[in-house]
Amino acid sequence: MTPDAAGGARAERLAVIAYGSNLGDRAALLDAAVADLGAAAGVRLVDESPRYETPAQKLTGVDEGAPRYLNGVVRVATTLDPLDLLDVLQAIEAAHGRVRVERWGDRTLDLDLIDVEGLDHEDARLTLPHPRAAERAFVLQPWLDLDPAAVLDGRSVAELRAAAADVVVRADATGSPS
Repeated sequence: MTPDAAGGARAERLAVIAYGSNLGDRAALLDAAVADLGAAAGVRLVDESPRYETPAQKLTGVDEGAPRYLNGVVRVATTLDPLDLLDVLQAIEAAHGRVRVERWGDRTLDLDLIDVEGLDHEDARLTLPHPRAAERAFVLQPWLDLDPAAVLDGRSVAELRAAAADVVVRADATGSPS
């Protein structure tokens, strides 16, 4: 435990982080990012989902011409505040070549903070729960694999996954569809 503002110990909270990559050696990038996350101060890796391959989602819809994404979810126990955890995620993205040029663009690495024990948070940098997670099978399916009883913003992840229209295909360890 780490000290809180009053000097007491801060309890760990469970956070859900979605990850993805569609540039470079996707599987190796994701392996390295998960290792970096597990090594970060105040963060303990709890579990990691199987990975799924999905088409690139752009603002205008699916882009079949873009490289496909490899996606998954990790759950971490953390003593960090959500904004501090976001800083860790963005530092890991930058260390692995993420450049923020185009919103919804291709990327070496994307790490999204999805949920922190149901906490509601909204400011210019971070909205929790993640505002589009409930619509994305590439987030919901891997999370469901880890926790069939998971809840997002008051609704079961299983129910949300059943309603999500996008297609996900389970990938093997190399990132190829299995």
